Amino acid sequence: MNILVCIKQVPDSNKVEVDPVTGVLKRNGVESKMNPYDLYAIETALRVKEKMGGTITAITMGPGQAASIIKEAFAMGVDQGVLISDRKFGGADVLATSYTISQGIKLLGEFDLILCGKQTTDGDTAQVGPEISEWLNIPCVSNVSKIVELLPETITVEMDMTHDIEITKIQFPCLLSVDKDIFMPRLPSYIKKQETKDREITVITMEQLEDKNEKHYGLNGSPTQVQRIFPPQVNAHREMWNGSSAEITEQLMNKLHELKFA
Repeated sequence: MNILVCIKQVPDSNKVEVDPVTGVLKRNGVESKMNPYDLYAIETALRVKEKMGGTITAITMGPGQAASIIKEAFAMGVDQGVLISDRKFGGADVLATSYTISQGIKLLGEFDLILCGKQTTDGDTAQVGPEISEWLNIPCVSNVSKIVELLPETITVEMDMTHDIEITKIQFPCLLSVDKDIFMPRLPSYIKKQETKDREITVITMEQLEDKNEKHYGLNGSPTQVQRIFPPQVNAHREMWNGSSAEITEQLMNKLHELKFA
């Protein structure tokens, strides 16, 4: 089985800078990590491979530093890695991002199963996975929390729909967007890390894609216009109270009245 996992590098802190002109995050030089939800997608791919055989390819879009999460995927057991990287892809919204990734996937060939994390911690849109499936014209199931049955031609999964659980059977090729309850991700292996430290990562630029129209990528291909984006304010104010239980209770009630909470 030919399996593809879409992963993303996200900031490791909420202290990130925002470009005042474009309104996008400045990712270069920022401490980063693999998107936590993507770890569950990788683990799902590994479980499927253990049962069905095949190969796993991890693909990501981002600057050169994003190669580090592909190396992490190698240490978990992923076989191949692809980095889609070009300055012309910068500032992409979910539509341009999904289109770019779908173009990269078409360049790589056909896959039986494409796996994505439910969402990313920097955008939280949960839209890129389903949009990739639309560009590739393959069926998609989101919010997947369990694999019920895995057969050579089909996969049956549970979807956590908040108020109920739905079960569906879907034919390959397909895309699954998995939730964090599906499997517990394994830790990267030091042995695999050493074995794969020199493994080649395929880099794809816009010149290699079938569609070379710059208006379809990056800021040019992003219909979403960000009005304002900013890091959350940090409120470090605190008060220390001393006294008996009765005195502290009275101070607390006074404070609640002062803030009009009581």
